Amino acid sequence: MDRPERLLTPPFVFTIVAELGVFLTIGMLLPVLPVYAKDELGAGSIGIGIAVAAVSPTALLFQPLVGQLGDRRGRRLLVVSGPLVVAGTVASYTLASSLWALVGLRLLGGLGEALLYVGAATIVTDLAPADRRGEAMSLYSLGLWGGLALGPVLGEAVLGDARYDAVWLTAAAFSLAAAFVAMTIPETRPAAGTRPAHRPRLLHPAAIRPGLVLVTTIFGFAGFNTFVALYARQLGLDGAGPVFFLFSGIVVAVRFFGRRLPDRLGAKRAAGSALVLLTVGLLAIGLWNQPIGLYLGTSIFALGAALAFPALMTLAISGADDFDRSSVVGTFSACADVGFALGALTLGGVASLVGYDGVFLFSAGFAAFGMVVLARLPTHVPVRALEAA
Repeated sequence: MDRPERLLTPPFVFTIVAELGVFLTIGMLLPVLPVYAKDELGAGSIGIGIAVAAVSPTALLFQPLVGQLGDRRGRRLLVVSGPLVVAGTVASYTLASSLWALVGLRLLGGLGEALLYVGAATIVTDLAPADRRGEAMSLYSLGLWGGLALGPVLGEAVLGDARYDAVWLTAAAFSLAAAFVAMTIPETRPAAGTRPAHRPRLLHPAAIRPGLVLVTTIFGFAGFNTFVALYARQLGLDGAGPVFFLFSGIVVAVRFFGRRLPDRLGAKRAAGSALVLLTVGLLAIGLWNQPIGLYLGTSIFALGAALAFPALMTLAISGADDFDRSSVVGTFSACADVGFALGALTLGGVASLVGYDGVFLFSAGFAAFGMVVLARLPTHVPVRALEAA
């Protein structure tokens, strides 16, 4: 399939819209799920961390396999089936009467997220010119962060006086709508006859080292997602909806107005700047235990989050050929789930020992370690060199 020079084609836009639908679902759950696990299911800090992170093990397990499926069977299958799985599992939260029932549904939902995420990210990189992939990933993430910006506000509005079932069903409806949008997207996988013969890779080597850096950036994001709703209430705020909105709004603005930054700065330099901002933002949240400290730290943290993913994804994709792109995306996105699961589960214990502010300080140290990992990462490594390493 020939790539058009124009980036914003209808398939590109529809892919972002489908992604937006699923991430509206996810965003609605962010401020509601921890409160539900604590108030309705009686979970402690560790149980809350398990409930929030439960999507990550299955997403981690299946994303490399989903990447292979996308390379063999096509990307469209992934972006249609993923939202359907998410819609079904979230609607089933209405039947969950225990923490472990909720955890089981969250595990199943991770498969749906893996399908949608890998399929949509691969489609936008299939459609993008090679010198605009950083821009393409920035625009792609607008659907993700748009959903994470609007979803928490909508989730808390629908929740009102503990209307949890209304939240679950409304959230599921957005993913169902995403599946219908995805049905309009054409297949972008290269023609089967043009594929080179090689041994399939479960974990693509081009994504491993950028993925390790991604783990250090996602670790703090996991703590933020899991505990900021409870931390905001501890600081005297009514809820975390405005905090999530600020975070995601800044990410959306940077990804749109600064969408060429990863291409212009260079992917490695952009990733380094992101890690510095992530570290400073998390330190501000953890050290300044006031609402203003939370909002200022969130703003700085969001700037780092805006740069990190498109820069690191661009590094990963630059090390592979067109025919393996879905496998690269699957491996790279699995690293995101490693970071999220590691963060949510580890930081549950940190919260129990030293409180919510300690969560953000510990996460800042992890982001700082990412700078060391990034410093050893070459700007571009050909696939053959990675395989020989």
